[in-house]
Order: sequence, then structure tokens, then C-alpha cells
Amino acid sequence: MLIQKLRLQRGWSQQQLADLSGLSVRTVQRIEQGQVASTESLKSLAAVFEIDFSTLQEPGMNIITAPASPAAFDADEALAFAQVRKLKGFYLHLAQYVVVLTLLLGINLWTRPQYLWVGWVAMGWGIGVLFHGLRVFERYSPFGAEWEKKQVEKRLGRKI
Repeated sequence: MLIQKLRLQRGWSQQQLADLSGLSVRTVQRIEQGQVASTESLKSLAAVFEIDFSTLQEPGMNIITAPASPAAFDADEALAFAQVRKLKGFYLHLAQYVVVLTLLLGINLWTRPQYLWVGWVAMGWGIGVLFHGLRVFERYSPFGAEWEKKQVEKRLGRKI
């Protein structure tokens, strides 16, 4: 988590960090996901970030500021990163939708302009994009956190 925070503060991608540190992108991804890193990997990351190597060895350390409750801060931070990833996934999905439909519309108009078959593709895929957006922006989530909580309570035999 610390590596990811330091990387994002500098505006680097995982690829850029991998290139600067001499590590593979997959290694950077694994370290950011919380897997144990080798001493050599941590040393090269510390050199890139220009920080002390021992700072990266201590779990939960925060270089910028030390919050009053590190556990709560880390949980909140993890939730925020998860939400940002969901948002990024939605925007990528939306961009793919627009680009592919633009290409398909061009093909449709070029090959058979009297029948707009691209409308069926736009409608089908558009429904998927709509539900993706509703789930990401928490407008509609049939199997969301509230549903999970009810199911757990039901399984444990507690009153809801």
C-alpha cells in the first residue's frame, strides 16, 4: 500500500516505476497488492523513491503523516483505492463502447447504409454499460453490501 501511495503521489504508472527500479511490472503489482517483497526489490524501490530502505520494511508506516489510527486509515485508504479502480474500470468500459461503436457505425454506413444494424449492438452493449455505471456509482446493486449483510445475518441465525 505504501509503494502504491508513493507511486501515485509522483504520478507514475506501474510501468514507469518498474522501468525506474529495474523490476518487472508484475513484481510491482504484487508488492502493491501486499505480497512479501524481496530485500533487493525493496532496496531498488527505496532508491527510486529516495527514502530509507528500513521505511519500506515496516508495515503500516506512512512517510507523509502518521494518522492517529493507522488501522482505520489503512482500511479507509483500501476502500478508496477499490472505489477508484471500479471508477477507472467503468470509464475504460465507456471509452471502449464509444470507440467500437463509432467504428461499427462507420462500417455499417459504408457497407449497408439502408439498414442500421449497429443500433442492436449499441442497445445491447449500452445496457451493459448502463448497469456497470449504476453499480459503480452505487445507484443500483442487487447483490451489494446491504444484501451481503442480510445474508450473513440470516446464515448466523440473527434477527435482521
